[in-house]
Amino acid sequence: MHVTSIFTSDRERIIAALDHLDHVLPGQAPILDFVHHNTLHGYQHLPFEEALAESEKMTGINGYLPERQSRKFYEQGRITDQDIFAVLAKDPNLQAEQIIYQSDDLIIKRKDIYRIALLYDLQPINVNQFNWQVEEKKALEIVQDDVPDQIRRRLYPSGMDQRHEIKQLWESILSKLGLEQADLHPENMLDLSIEQAKDWINKISASHPDSTGLSIHQKMRQEAGTKFDEMLSQIGNSITLRGLVMALSGIDILFSVRPQLIRFGASALDEGMAAWQLPERHKLGFYAAWRAAAKYDINPFLHDLPDWQQIITDVPEDAVDCIILQLSQLEIPRDRWDGYLRRLALEIPGWSGMINWRQHHPQYNAENDAAPKLSDYLAIRLTLDRLWLTQACRDIWRIDAKLGSIQYYFRKNLSEFMVRRLLYLGELPEYLTHSAKALIVHAGSERHNQTEWQQLADLMWTWQFSPMSESGITHNTCNSGWRLFRLCQHLGLGPLQVQAMQRESLLQMLSVLDEFNTTERSKIWLYAYERNYREAFFQAIRANHDRGRWATRKMRPESQLIFCIDDREESFRRHLEELNPAIETLGAAGFFGVPMNYKGLDDTKVSPLCPVVVTPSHEVQEVPRAGSAQALSSHLSGSRTIKWVTNWIHQGLRRHLLIAQPVIDIVAPIVLPGLLTKTIFPKTQSDWVTRLRKRVSPDVKTQLNFTSTDNVTPASPEKPKLGFTDNEQADRVAAFLRNTGLTYGFAEIILLVGHGSISQNNPHLSAYDCGACSGRHGGPNARLFAAMANRPVIRQLVAERGIVIPPETWFIGTEHNTCNEEIIWYDLEDVPAERLGALKKLQQQLQQIQRMSAHERCRRLASAPLNPTPEQALEHIEERSRDFSQARPELGHATNASAIVGRRSITQGAFFDRRAFLISYDPTQDPEGKILEGILLAVGPVGAGINLEYYFSTVNNERFGCGTKVPHNVVGFFAVMEGTSSDLRTGLPRQMIEIHEAVRLLVLVEAKAQILEKIYARQESLRELIGGGWILLASKDPENGDIYFFERGEGFVKWQGETVDLAIFEKSPNCYRDQTLPISPVLIKQPELQGA
Repeated sequence: MHVTSIFTSDRERIIAALDHLDHVLPGQAPILDFVHHNTLHGYQHLPFEEALAESEKMTGINGYLPERQSRKFYEQGRITDQDIFAVLAKDPNLQAEQIIYQSDDLIIKRKDIYRIALLYDLQPINVNQFNWQVEEKKALEIVQDDVPDQIRRRLYPSGMDQRHEIKQLWESILSKLGLEQADLHPENMLDLSIEQAKDWINKISASHPDSTGLSIHQKMRQEAGTKFDEMLSQIGNSITLRGLVMALSGIDILFSVRPQLIRFGASALDEGMAAWQLPERHKLGFYAAWRAAAKYDINPFLHDLPDWQQIITDVPEDAVDCIILQLSQLEIPRDRWDGYLRRLALEIPGWSGMINWRQHHPQYNAENDAAPKLSDYLAIRLTLDRLWLTQACRDIWRIDAKLGSIQYYFRKNLSEFMVRRLLYLGELPEYLTHSAKALIVHAGSERHNQTEWQQLADLMWTWQFSPMSESGITHNTCNSGWRLFRLCQHLGLGPLQVQAMQRESLLQMLSVLDEFNTTERSKIWLYAYERNYREAFFQAIRANHDRGRWATRKMRPESQLIFCIDDREESFRRHLEELNPAIETLGAAGFFGVPMNYKGLDDTKVSPLCPVVVTPSHEVQEVPRAGSAQALSSHLSGSRTIKWVTNWIHQGLRRHLLIAQPVIDIVAPIVLPGLLTKTIFPKTQSDWVTRLRKRVSPDVKTQLNFTSTDNVTPASPEKPKLGFTDNEQADRVAAFLRNTGLTYGFAEIILLVGHGSISQNNPHLSAYDCGACSGRHGGPNARLFAAMANRPVIRQLVAERGIVIPPETWFIGTEHNTCNEEIIWYDLEDVPAERLGALKKLQQQLQQIQRMSAHERCRRLASAPLNPTPEQALEHIEERSRDFSQARPELGHATNASAIVGRRSITQGAFFDRRAFLISYDPTQDPEGKILEGILLAVGPVGAGINLEYYFSTVNNERFGCGTKVPHNVVGFFAVMEGTSSDLRTGLPRQMIEIHEAVRLLVLVEAKAQILEKIYARQESLRELIGGGWILLASKDPENGDIYFFERGEGFVKWQGETVDLAIFEKSPNCYRDQTLPISPVLIKQPELQGA
């Protein structure tokens, strides 16, 4: 068969469908370039709640925290009744104050039922669960064990026959609902009385008024036809043909297709891990290379498939044409092609998303230049689907894998459809399940033993109307009866009160429960927890008003340290300021305003060090200092040796079949002691390796080559230029200082503190690094800014731009390792002699702060020593970073909840428990809000990306996150998956989010609300984030300290929280001593420092 232009008219439809998939597929980059982003980025144009609903509709994943976790927060006092009722009152649709039932001594409002539905499980149960409750927990004899004591004592005072009262309550509820007390055991279906059978038949007739006069079998066929039509309508919407076959056979062809698809996908995307790659992938591309190789595939599984050679031979040369061919062969209606491809891509979202990301990022500097496209992947997937669907359909029903053939077959065999559908839904009682499985085994299809299929289908259909079924009639025992039984006990209603109620009142209570579904409850839990944190947060901000230092810098700080805005630096800054109140700390995005392509001394290619939304136009290189030629030669030679040995041990041995075993035998006695030491004494082994590495490859003194002498050629992302011109450097230095508010009051020593994280055996290492540097280390940016700002010519140009840096001020670039607390210092040989005394003092103080930071971190680490000294804490933290078995070397951004944009004075003096991003901004220098606008445009998406990735990976770590690290394998150096043939795992691993609490980021800005309103009106991207509810916004008036909260649909509303006297502690350790859970903001005693 030759494919020609017959596909041309359909190509635009397919191409448009493929383009739209970018909005629903995961957008995670290869793992070495991991940068936090909104997991639901494709839905960000929608309001938060609508986005979660649309995502759940598409993927089936609930976007809220499980209720059991929210109830745990309530038990801990992290959510209170006050929070719940305040949130309920905010939603007019809930009508929280509406009275549902009123008597002389009792009033029941909607909010009372809502509260009980939130705090206790009032969901329907199945027959088996009901029987267990009755027989094992004596549910019809004693009060439910989760009913509060005060209600229990009021209803059933000492001496009352509780058993009689509970039984009466149950019987009263059943009577009001018109239900009978049935013996709810499924096997009773086999021994029905005539009266029971007649009763059920009458209920069946009442529920199907359009089928009066039809026999049971006819009614069954009528419903089976309706259900079959519904299932067919779902194809291309919620299921594919694979889903249809699985629903009717229990066979999932994905278990066969996925390993074949992954084998080719991993080979095509491999970046150096595999010994063999897909032949000619660079020249032909993914699809064409697969097409060429598949014809000669010796995989035995393929040879067992019908027509596999013909199907493979017939695939077109073009991937889009192949998609059209396979969809046509499967007889998928054209108007459902886009939905079918979307559903197909979402069945293996990790691989689909990775290939889609590569297609949309052609500038990605991969280790291979194969340019995979989503059309390639889906063409291969459809072809493999067709192969295994053909086998399944022929083996089970002797038909072709075509939608029309399946439709024709089951139209004639509706009894078989009914049996198969109900069996594989998994809701049948055991005896019916056994009967259905036995019939399928010995009969195969309705072509054989038609009478048995019909009889079993009729029995199954009748079952749906029994009191034991979970569906069918309006009310039944396990649904309506059980839920009202529990609700009445929690409301404090006894049997006499229920008997006195009108049936309509009881049904209205049930209706309130039905309306207050899982999604509504989950939203209320989220809003209530956010309110609890927000109230405590605002209380601390208000109580701390005018307590912090450096609002105006009337005195000169002893030193100034500019950190990344990272929430992990909040505690480091706080401890440093407590140790030396004369030090000022600031916070800014960790690329320090100098986006660049960076090439380190040992790098073979450049790496972008800037936010992912920025494409650098300048390159900066690390080069050896003058006089380092000999050291450089030794370093490069040793570095090559280390790389060769490392690559040989980790890659070469497993690739050489003949020599691997002899080499292993030779090196094992050498490697084994090192492995044992690495396991038992990781810190000692790491120190040995470091010393050995430095002997083999000695360090070289380096500097940055960052100044361009070409003032003519413009720099651009397409043609990056080596270095920055003097004016470009001055512009960046001045802009950065102005953004942070550091335009006066310069200290003698100013540290730029970038950050990164170093740990062992951690594929997600980039997720711990600096998001503002594209998931890489920020030290080079700090070093570059310091080098620029120290140049006399740049200081002169900066002065012309209105900022005078004193000649005695010296900038130093550093990098803080957030994993082991180490600080790396750059270019210390350039520090003037007169600054060395101040530098040495600062270094000694930072060494002490490293211990204090480690000490605070240990309280959240389960395996850390209890109540360690600061020295013990630092030793433990260092050991974690070097332990290759440690799944939690550090906790990253876990627990992040807020971002504060403003002067340090509004937060200094408060304990925020490492939960706040701190961004420096001085509103007194920005009357029009122009600087603030730029900060919010840069920081808003970054903070939202971090917060939302943690949010979604927490609410459902198996689907939005990547599950536990333990079974992860690295594939192709670009992703992780479980085992050897799973989907690629996107999102954050469980070990990164275990202590995180899923709340949206609360951004507090020190600015007039009017200024923020104008910025909000001008910037669509901020309206999307704030107006859509993806982040929460508040303002603190710089003059009077009033706090305003942005309410969607209303604007800024003044916060009127009641005044609370917050606890004041001497130092930070007093705030967290003996605490392992999150701590609400409290105050820290502040020293008297004149002029600060």
